[in-house]
Amino acid sequence: MAAASAEEIFPHIKSISYPNNKAKNLAGMAKKLVSEFNSIVPSEIEQLIQLPGVGRKTANVIASVIYEKPAMAVDTHVFRVAARIGLTVNAKTPLAAEKQLIKYLPENIVHKAHHWLILHGRYICIARKPKCEVCGITGICKYYKSKVMIKNSAK
Repeated sequence: MAAASAEEIFPHIKSISYPNNKAKNLAGMAKKLVSEFNSIVPSEIEQLIQLPGVGRKTANVIASVIYEKPAMAVDTHVFRVAARIGLTVNAKTPLAAEKQLIKYLPENIVHKAHHWLILHGRYICIARKPKCEVCGITGICKYYKSKVMIKNSAK
């Protein structure tokens, strides 16, 4: 792939979103992996974010999933769930949430916690009308205690 141009890559990925940008990034990424990283995907976040198209969230996913490093990719689900259950406090940005999660979660579970938070956010602690009635962690949930219990006691 390092020898391929963005135009050559495009037909293979044209069905995904933003194929022009991704083809360009894939071509650049492949070239950089070969020329600067001896064809090996780096494990360090600082090196990963040097690759075209790789931001902090993607770098954290690679470090966490491939290398099982204590890295936390904060997407919308992680950000929401962490705030609701009180794992983060007043985090205004994904980076602020990431720093708090890395600081307070035990290092040996960080790479797993990322998946737990995403799945919980996708299926239970959804953005609108979270399914608190089927949630197994309402006992520790700040959102449940401050919103649902108060609302129910007012009835």
